[in-house]
Amino acid sequence: MTTFSKSWPDFRDYIIDITREIWEERSIGTLHHYYAPDIPVRSPMGVSRGNEAVIAATMATVHEFPDRQLYAEDVIYSADETHGFLSSHRILSTGTHLADGAFGPATGKSFQIRIIADCAARNDQIYDEWLIRDYGGIVRQLGMEPQEYARALIRREGGAAKAKRPLTPETDVPNVYHGRGNANPWGERYAGMLRRIMAADFNLIHTHYDRAVIGEYPGARQALGREAVASFWVGLRAAFPAATFEIHHQIGMDQDMLPPRAALRWSLTGTHDGWGAFGPPTGAHVHVMGLAHAEFGPYGPDGIGLRREFALYDEIAIWKQILLHTGDA
Repeated sequence: MTTFSKSWPDFRDYIIDITREIWEERSIGTLHHYYAPDIPVRSPMGVSRGNEAVIAATMATVHEFPDRQLYAEDVIYSADETHGFLSSHRILSTGTHLADGAFGPATGKSFQIRIIADCAARNDQIYDEWLIRDYGGIVRQLGMEPQEYARALIRREGGAAKAKRPLTPETDVPNVYHGRGNANPWGERYAGMLRRIMAADFNLIHTHYDRAVIGEYPGARQALGREAVASFWVGLRAAFPAATFEIHHQIGMDQDMLPPRAALRWSLTGTHDGWGAFGPPTGAHVHVMGLAHAEFGPYGPDGIGLRREFALYDEIAIWKQILLHTGDA
């Protein structure tokens, strides 16, 4: 199996330590070593290529939010001989908007959001990445609304004809990492649950989630209890009722003194043809990139219940696709 230098006891420590070194310690230049020169980095807003692009984006973010912190909540990972490691790193990020930048003139306001980054790595280097930051949570806490921010972003980029297109299967680039995760039963369990939810079996939330479940969702929103969690998933699926749901990667894990847990990378691809979380249907073709973590506990019908769920997509990227379709920018 691919190994890492003795600087880190294990892969989890590697992911946590290099994140801290790059962001908190401001050793941004280490990205030349930690990221492959031609790495593809996918976010819902699009694809960048190469570690130089990552370095530029990191410097811009540190400038705008100079006190930004990234607190590691969990690293769920898998490994195999062919592909090396794949980590799904969940982060609680904080910062204060102290300088002008991508989010407009400095507001002095602070944010607290979650980030999930799926990184493929081998030989001390990350070579493929999927990343979702809760941009909807940032803009709300800075005093804006996601739809209006997406509209302003399109204008800033030169209008609908020139605006950068969000990530879709058509704008994506080929994967460098071709693994699918592992066959751990906790990953299998969560994948099966999410497939049923996306098939409109929302009652599963009442039968397989802990009554005291806590969900952490886009917009820095917390849902407490089954009804609130079901409302989140219904709102998303109702907006895209005929969209194709796909799980691209899954990991299950039950170690590290933490509850049994799972990480999924998934997508919804189809038409905005329903009333749901994104307003009246527009007919826009939309791709939703999603990352999710789940933790399990003892309270459920078979002695197991999903007790905490963290699911992210980027509201800004979805609104941008809708507005580019409608021309309402």
